[in-house]
Amino acid sequence: MKWMLLFTGIVAELLGSTFMKMSDGFTKTYPSVLTFVFWAIGLTIFVFALKKFDLSFAFAIWAGFGILGVSIIGIVFFKEPYNVLKIISILIIVAGVIMLNMSDILLKK
Repeated sequence: MKWMLLFTGIVAELLGSTFMKMSDGFTKTYPSVLTFVFWAIGLTIFVFALKKFDLSFAFAIWAGFGILGVSIIGIVFFKEPYNVLKIISILIIVAGVIMLNMSDILLKK
């Protein structure tokens, strides 16, 4: 359940960020409103997830998957440029999140 909370919050934050891009600098009403709606939902869910996770761990997951998600959304839906260095950098972030998760499991006393 705690993982579902965390990932639901991440998805809501990704939706908020996507609508922020679609708002064209907050000049379009509906995407602008949806930006704040989804950010509020995402942060609220994140607060509840923090009851179950350590802050540093949860925020690393939040940030890592957020970066991965917005990068994929930007490339696929907004046709943002990408190159090998950008993809390698994103994979390093994902590897860091995986290692952080594994360290929590392996080093738990």
